[in-house]
Amino acid sequence: MKFPPWTTVDEAVKKLSEGAVVAIPTETVYGLAAPVFNPLSLAKIFEVKGRPTFDPLIVHISNFNQIHELAKEIPQTAFQLAKAFWPGPMTLILPKKDSVPDLCTSGLPSVAIRFPSHPTAIAIINKLGIPLAAPSANLFKHISPTTAAHVKEQLGDRDIGGIVDGGPSTVGVESTIISLVGVPTVLRPGAITVEMIEKVIGKIQVSQSTSKPGDAMAAPGQMDVHYSPTVPLYYGIIPSEFSIPQNTVRIAFGKHSPNSKFIKETVNLSESENLLEAAANLYAHMRQLDSPQNKLIIVDPIPLGGIGLALNDRLKRASLKSLKSL
Repeated sequence: MKFPPWTTVDEAVKKLSEGAVVAIPTETVYGLAAPVFNPLSLAKIFEVKGRPTFDPLIVHISNFNQIHELAKEIPQTAFQLAKAFWPGPMTLILPKKDSVPDLCTSGLPSVAIRFPSHPTAIAIINKLGIPLAAPSANLFKHISPTTAAHVKEQLGDRDIGGIVDGGPSTVGVESTIISLVGVPTVLRPGAITVEMIEKVIGKIQVSQSTSKPGDAMAAPGQMDVHYSPTVPLYYGIIPSEFSIPQNTVRIAFGKHSPNSKFIKETVNLSESENLLEAAANLYAHMRQLDSPQNKLIIVDPIPLGGIGLALNDRLKRASLKSLKSL
């Protein structure tokens, strides 16, 4: 099997400058990075991931001043949110400058920008001197990687320049995406919660996914079916009339789920019902159970408060709509 070498920060910068794509760590998930102003490198991201070009990319910066290289007409709310949550797991959508390639933004007049907090990601962008477009380093619609080993499993046979190992991602789910084009709106929930945002800029709208395959999406991660393991996954309480097939496994949350009367837990997102711990464990547990011998993955319900909104979002996108489809 073709496998790219583990790569240092300096080697990653060299390969990125030569036009290769490189997997890099961030605090949310690992990203597949390319210089934002190089359309050929951006095209490699879509090719390697099998990602449709109607799904825009997030651009990562390493200091706030770089936002001016990418965006124009920056509202005051952007400065307020950046001061509160950058560097960190928040992406802002702003009107883009003409210098940002249309391929990066799926032809939209806006660009998604994030300032990650992971020191390795910051070091790579600083040394390269150019913002990096970097969607999650996984195959399109599949589980996002939270370790370098996860990247190897999915992209090890693809044409990438290397993988920088920065340890496990500490947040574990993709960034909160906030559109500041028009009325401030959360397009994708994440670790920066609606409650946290509203303390900074006041009331904010929350959008539901309305993806239409083939149309440019307002932000990454808006597909109705996304973040899915290869083994069918069902999120929620198991219907009492459902006959659980052999080789079903369960991702538990806490100790008192109604699902416990139907099937024993296999792994637990957080026995203490800590939502931050659950977020950090979610993709790793999904990946652990995404094995050919398993017939079905059941995931316990998770409360909606705080980052629970993001967990529900990812799990609903990954879930079967009905167990009748098995």
